[in-house]
Amino acid sequence: MIWLKRSAIALLAGLAVLFLLDRVFPPPLERGEVVSKLISDRHGRPLRAIPTPDNYWRFQADLDEIDPIFVEALLEVEDQRFWRHGGVDWAGMVRAAWTSALAGRVVSGGSTITMQTARLLEPRPRTIPSKLIEMFRAHQIEARLSKKEILELYLTLTPYGGNIEGIRAASWRYFGRAPDRLSDDQIALLIALPQSPEVRRPDLRPEGADLGRRAIVTKLERLGYLDAARAEDARTSDLPTGAYAFPSEAWHATARAAKDVRGDVRSTLDARLQAEMEALALSHAKEFGRETQLAILVVDIPTRGVRAAVGSASRDIAGGWLDLTAQARSPGSTLKPFIYAMAFDDGEASGSTRISDLPKRFASYQPDNFDRMFRGDVRVSDALQHSLNVPAVLALDRVGPERFAATLTLAGAPPRIRGGADHQAGLALALGGAGMTARELAVLYAALGDGGRAKPLVWTAAEETGSREASGFGLMGAESAGEILSILRQTPTPEGRMPGRLTADAPQVAFKTGTSYGFRDAWAAGVSGDHAIIVWVGRADGAPRPGETGRSAALPILFEVADRAAYHLGGDGNAKARLMSDRQNEADGALQAFDHNRAEAPHILFPPKDAELWSGEINGAPSRPFVLAGRGEGELSWFIDGAPCASDDAGLPIWQPQRAGFYEVSAVDWSGRSSSVRVRVIGIGES
Repeated sequence: MIWLKRSAIALLAGLAVLFLLDRVFPPPLERGEVVSKLISDRHGRPLRAIPTPDNYWRFQADLDEIDPIFVEALLEVEDQRFWRHGGVDWAGMVRAAWTSALAGRVVSGGSTITMQTARLLEPRPRTIPSKLIEMFRAHQIEARLSKKEILELYLTLTPYGGNIEGIRAASWRYFGRAPDRLSDDQIALLIALPQSPEVRRPDLRPEGADLGRRAIVTKLERLGYLDAARAEDARTSDLPTGAYAFPSEAWHATARAAKDVRGDVRSTLDARLQAEMEALALSHAKEFGRETQLAILVVDIPTRGVRAAVGSASRDIAGGWLDLTAQARSPGSTLKPFIYAMAFDDGEASGSTRISDLPKRFASYQPDNFDRMFRGDVRVSDALQHSLNVPAVLALDRVGPERFAATLTLAGAPPRIRGGADHQAGLALALGGAGMTARELAVLYAALGDGGRAKPLVWTAAEETGSREASGFGLMGAESAGEILSILRQTPTPEGRMPGRLTADAPQVAFKTGTSYGFRDAWAAGVSGDHAIIVWVGRADGAPRPGETGRSAALPILFEVADRAAYHLGGDGNAKARLMSDRQNEADGALQAFDHNRAEAPHILFPPKDAELWSGEINGAPSRPFVLAGRGEGELSWFIDGAPCASDDAGLPIWQPQRAGFYEVSAVDWSGRSSSVRVRVIGIGES
């Protein structure tokens, strides 16, 4: 009886010691958390792989993405009772000891997958004490992880030669693909490699790789896993002769998407559009020469997901290793739309308001127009479309430069004020007197296309899911944002480019250009359907590029980007409004070639140019809609401020203005020729 009590006490003491050791010396599972990153696009296409900090290729294994036949074959060879034992297969250990004793050498070590995992976590010399530690660690691991997690950890850490670890890294390196579907010969090679990684590397030791693969095939055949025909095919299949490079696309964009994320990353990028943008940037950089770099951003407005981001045209051009979408540069005139939008919100102006474009001094500051000419009184819409400087400074003076800077900061685009001891915002902010990145400009222009709501850009699919529902910061009112977009859509397009509203299936782009002091930065920023687009052209070192303006250097690229974004990403939501009317497309199929000599442009009969139209109540009843009239080649399509005009039951174009103010009425014939008149509507809202 005393003996039993002492035995029980000893057992309890032993268990207590084991429990204490387990808590004081837990297994170092954290090594399995240090993995490489594989960044894919929003559809799962691989873009770039990033190694671990110690330069190993080691990707997180996921059984759901690994060929199940490989997993079955691996367990047949390495650990047949894996799903049943508790970390140590005692029957297997006895069998291994017996067969090794009979052979006079070590035939099988008897290590389970869990024990091998413990060895991978803590490499040790293969001695009896090391084996005992591995057995203890195996029980610890089994107590902490599920069988599926243990197998995934093993397949994450398994060595495959050199700096290649884990099934996914090995499959990418030797076969150039993910291990979701493997042939018999590939399965055999991937089982054989970890047993002698350096001796059996197919890229360096093909003879050893062939012998190892044959040995595994023979074992699988003996176990009944492969029949004779499949086994012979696996033995005689060609070995991989080289090592595939890991994907390395979208260098800067993937680095940003992978920031602060462990393991694989599903980005918001579109691989096809990204590849086109990179090729486009490199092509134009070579055309510009003089160490010119480019940066391009395409953002999906509804979700703020970044669909393409080119940080530089090439890492072989000076400054190319920098992500130039994240470098603060002078934004030139690209902030002017937001100054006017705030003035619209304040009720200080509208697009039709007259504003002075004459020489004016503001204390010690005297702005000048780019062409050093002044135009007298102009409409705000004209001032914005032609990027006149004095009116923009006047508007900023009314809004308040410090208030404007604070609003941009709250929206997520803080201007970096240069010069002055107190670094306070001044009126030069209207003309680019502050630093701003392309990403921050993208935040602002995405807000412009989203009813004035500013939200951060998102780079991963996980972030994008919740971004659509986020309320954001009210940078401007929806009505002001819509009016600014309407004005910017009327801005003269680049030379040789027809306005989008006159071309079937072409993006209708609302854009603004900017050129910094000394021709150091050329910008084009805009909204095209559901996409905000930013283009920057310049030198990474900030050196001048005389004569290169935003309009000449960046704007043509923006229109190319808009075309390709519309092609790859399509249009939904508000993007549908950018197309010509369905009625015209059904009648013609596509616009015919633009030919001035074949016929004259349409002639608008009503409303006449510069007419004032009354649209208020008459004797207490609302006035009737206006019926638009004109003549030209074929049936005319009518547009009010770029938006298609409604028709009555008889098919006549009718227009019922909703507000007082100035409008542009356009008529387009079947050949794409257009005419426009500007009219003023009065009476609405008047007593």
